[in-house]
Amino acid sequence: MSIGNSPDGNFPEDERPFEDDRDERSAERPSIGRALQQARIDAGLTVDDVSNATRVRIAIVHAIEQDDFAACGGDVYARGHIRTLARAVRIDPAPLLEQFADAHGGRPAPTPAAPLFEAERIRPERRGPNWTAAMVAAIVAVIGFVGFTAFNGGDEDGDSTQVAEGSTPTTSKPGSPTPKNDKPDVDPKPEPSDSAIAAAPRDKVTVQVSAADGRSWISAKDHNGQLLWDGLLKQGQTKTFQDSSKIDLVLGDAGAIQLYVNGKKIEDDFQPGQVERLTYTKGDPEVG
Repeated sequence: MSIGNSPDGNFPEDERPFEDDRDERSAERPSIGRALQQARIDAGLTVDDVSNATRVRIAIVHAIEQDDFAACGGDVYARGHIRTLARAVRIDPAPLLEQFADAHGGRPAPTPAAPLFEAERIRPERRGPNWTAAMVAAIVAVIGFVGFTAFNGGDEDGDSTQVAEGSTPTTSKPGSPTPKNDKPDVDPKPEPSDSAIAAAPRDKVTVQVSAADGRSWISAKDHNGQLLWDGLLKQGQTKTFQDSSKIDLVLGDAGAIQLYVNGKKIEDDFQPGQVERLTYTKGDPEVG
């Protein structure tokens, strides 16, 4: 009685080769993608977490978890992705690499580099315009302009005889001495008398602005809307504006200002800190 193989070369039922057992084990073993996905879930990680940790794109992570290795750019890069993802989800990559080799005919020969894997690691991030630096530069420019305007307005002479006349500005030579026998000096105090501008011409409107109780931002325009003056009037300073028909004023702090229009004092009770927009014409002072 023969214990070994039968004479016809057939194996007994209980001595078949192990291929069937290996096929059964392969069927029971989860796929590479399923194993990586389950390990990621067990580790409490999301696909975004794995992508951020490995620098492998989210689309490639999803594809590998679905056992789609075409997006890897070749077997060499697929093996690299499998090893990287396995370490990220804290499992041994060796069984997965062996399983990949069994399914794809062992370790493949090197293939030309594809841009999907390495380029993903070294591609510099495209940066947009640096809006923060642009905003800071714009703010600094605005602050510098406001400061320049304020200092220029504050350095002007507060002489009450200075007149800003719309449409027909007068010119004078800077630094020219005033003759001693000219008109008497005007009182430089912030409260000029009615006689100081009583001689204002009747065919024009004359407005005198004095900073009596503090300082105030002042803006003055003529009847054409042309800016006569815009700046900070410091305490003790006076400005006089003249036009053929109308003067428009904006007072930033009306409570600090005294007004004389066509030689007459304006008795309106302006409150400190109050912004006033006023319009004066020829004849009796009228607030527009």
